[in-house]
Amino acid sequence: MIVGFIGLGTMGAPMARNILAKGHRLIVADVQPAAVAALIAAGATAAATPRDVAAASGIVITMLPDAPDVERVALGPDGIVAGIKPGAIYIDMSTIDPGTTRKVGAAIANKGAAMIDSPVGKTADAAVAGTLTLMVGGASDIVARCRPVLDCMGTDFFYCGELGAGQTMKLINNLLATAVSEASIEALVAGVKSGLTLETMMSVFRTTMAWNNALAIALPKRPLAGDFKPGFMMKLAHKDCRLALQMVEALGVPAPVGHAALASLEEGLKRGLHDHDVGALLKLREEWAGVKVRLPKA
Repeated sequence: MIVGFIGLGTMGAPMARNILAKGHRLIVADVQPAAVAALIAAGATAAATPRDVAAASGIVITMLPDAPDVERVALGPDGIVAGIKPGAIYIDMSTIDPGTTRKVGAAIANKGAAMIDSPVGKTADAAVAGTLTLMVGGASDIVARCRPVLDCMGTDFFYCGELGAGQTMKLINNLLATAVSEASIEALVAGVKSGLTLETMMSVFRTTMAWNNALAIALPKRPLAGDFKPGFMMKLAHKDCRLALQMVEALGVPAPVGHAALASLEEGLKRGLHDHDVGALLKLREEWAGVKVRLPKA
C-alpha cells in the first residue's frame, strides 16, 4: 500500500518509520527538511506539498501539533483536499477538537474520499516501539480498511464511534491524566515536606485507591529520576487540556478539577517550561515547598 505521512516530529517520525518497516511504500512531507531527509534515508519518498502527498497515496496520514495546522494542511490551496483521490482515505492522528475533525471530514467527503480520526496515547517511546494506543473514530468499514496501516503503529486499538469520537476520547483521557499527575505530584511534595520518605508514600499508595499510573509509571520514569526531557511536552499537554475544557464546557459539564490542572500547566508555561516534559510540574511544586523529591538512584 502507498501511504502518505505529513508531520515528522517527535511522534510522527517514528510512526512513519514503523509503517515503512512493515513493508508499505511511504511518501512524506514536513516543514523541516532534516526530518524529511531522515525518512528518505530510511527508504521513503519525499513530496513537495500535502497536495502532492495526497495525490500519490491511497491512505494519507497527518500527525500535527494543533487544529490550525490540520486545517492549513488539509484545506489550504496545496492541501490534502486539493489532491486526494476518490476512494482514498485520510487519517488524522493529531490531537485536535472534534469540531475541526468533522469540518475537514466534510470537505474530504465532498471529494469522494473518506476520513477517520485516530489520535494516539502513550509517549514517544511507544511511538518508536510501535505500541501506541489508538483511539479511532469514523465509519466502521473505513476503519477496517485502515487496520493494516494503523496496526503498524499501535497495539492497543479502540473503536470509539463516528468521526470525531477518537478526538473526544483523547481529550478526555489527557485531561484526566494531567489532573491525576498534578494531584500525585502535590501529594508527594507535601509528604516529603512533612518528613515522610518517598519510599514510604509509594508503599502505602500501592495498597490504596490513591495508586495510579502516574505514580506507577510516568513519574518514576522521568521527573522522579530527575529527567525532564520531553516524553510529552508541557505545551502540548496545555493545548490538549484547553481543548478538552472547551469541549466539556460546550457540553454543559462543570470541570473544576480540570480547570485546576490547566492552571498548573499555564504556570509551567509562564516559567518557560514549554518544551519540557509535562512531569516538570514537579519542579514548580518543589520550588514552592523548598524540597526535592527524587528516587534514591537519582
